[in-house]
Amino acid sequence: MTGKRLTPKERMAIPRVQMPELDAGQRRVNFQEVNLGLSERQAIMEAMRCLQCQSKPCVEGCPVGIHIPLFIEAIAEADFLRAARVLQRDNALPAVCGRVCPQEVQCESSCVLGKKGEPVAIGHLERFAADWALLNDSKSVRLQAPPPSGKSVAIIGCGPAGITAAAELAVKGHAVTIFEALHDTGGVLRYGIPEFRLPKRIIDREVSRLAGLGVRIECNVVVGKTVTLRRLREEFDAVFIANGAGLPIMLGIPGENLKGVYSANEYLTRVNLMGAGQDADCATPIIRGHSVVVIGGGNTAMDCVRVARRLGAGRAMLVYRRSEAEMPARVEEVQHAKEEGIEMILLTAPVEVLGDESGWTRGLRCQKMMLGEPDASGRRRPVPVAGEIHDLDADVVINALGTRANPLLTATEPELKLNRWKNIEIDGDGATSLDGVFAGGDIVRGGATVILAMGDGKRAASAMHAYLTDASSSTGRPMASAVQ
Repeated sequence: MTGKRLTPKERMAIPRVQMPELDAGQRRVNFQEVNLGLSERQAIMEAMRCLQCQSKPCVEGCPVGIHIPLFIEAIAEADFLRAARVLQRDNALPAVCGRVCPQEVQCESSCVLGKKGEPVAIGHLERFAADWALLNDSKSVRLQAPPPSGKSVAIIGCGPAGITAAAELAVKGHAVTIFEALHDTGGVLRYGIPEFRLPKRIIDREVSRLAGLGVRIECNVVVGKTVTLRRLREEFDAVFIANGAGLPIMLGIPGENLKGVYSANEYLTRVNLMGAGQDADCATPIIRGHSVVVIGGGNTAMDCVRVARRLGAGRAMLVYRRSEAEMPARVEEVQHAKEEGIEMILLTAPVEVLGDESGWTRGLRCQKMMLGEPDASGRRRPVPVAGEIHDLDADVVINALGTRANPLLTATEPELKLNRWKNIEIDGDGATSLDGVFAGGDIVRGGATVILAMGDGKRAASAMHAYLTDASSSTGRPMASAVQ
């Protein structure tokens, strides 16, 4: 039976698939991937639930504009090759998006089925088709580079925005070079997301497709130090800035400089990129902690507290100043954290990190909160409850309040217009105040999601292609490496 033979009523009668998961007792002591992926039969049955509605609201809800009904129809017909082709045409990182994107508030929230029941599991199906393509590694799935356009593009940052822009521009024939500050590719995908949510082999395979399109990647290049933006502008016909927002937002409370206090960026980078806590010979070790407190309520906070649990914390706590209903973290991540024994200490705000006489962290002083009227974010504002102060014992405290723009690059370019948060200002096409320079991702938005950064990369790439093919906008200078 195929999806085409089912009536809408029959489709709606099919229950939504449940993602197979690694047992919570097993996974909380290792870094194996939690979600195990759908079988072919599960994927086909879930794809049959799609009503193939004419309005396609799910496509409108996708920041990168994947033709969702088309790839789902292909899965329903067991034509996995066609499904993979549709995905890779629209999305440079489908196996990544199928794992970490918040589909429940994007494409799935727009699904017509969700009005009377559960929406189609679009994210699970995207992962299935993308994983099928990676497993089969068929040349017929891969995008092919067209004849060279004679134009060159420099991309700063090999994260989701940069990778997306690189793929979009390469398939249009432009010579693309990505300059990455770290020693490996993927940006926040590699250093910010733990292995149990996004295995490094998936990042490696997704990024490797860029080489097939002729994209060059130069690591260990810090634009603003190793090379200037001005030099890149001189040597390339266009530049896309996608270096992220890697500067932590500090707590602003006494004791945050004590030993045993980490920013989420440092903590996750040491573990995810450097192997701290997992590799005994790691050159950048980490304090494991017996009692660990993570401050924040987003996906990064969830990643930190779940990592701490896997590194042996007997007590891993998440302190958040609002209630669970206001948490920005994905519902799935919150549920997984609970299953793994994470303590959610809600309506609680930190006021001081407590230390011992040797300068080591020994606890976190907290203020009890209550919810007041909604603030600018639409969430109810946390208000202190007078006299309700208590202490939590902790030998490690992790600040996961978010990040802002690192001024290393922007401070060297006074003509590059910034907003009051020091993020780069762009127009609707991603163009900055500098001719031929575009930007996207967290350097524009502040800390945001992978898929929104990818949407920025795709939108900017389209505008950059128009810029590059306008004879009056570029001299067509030949490709040149900015690093000798």
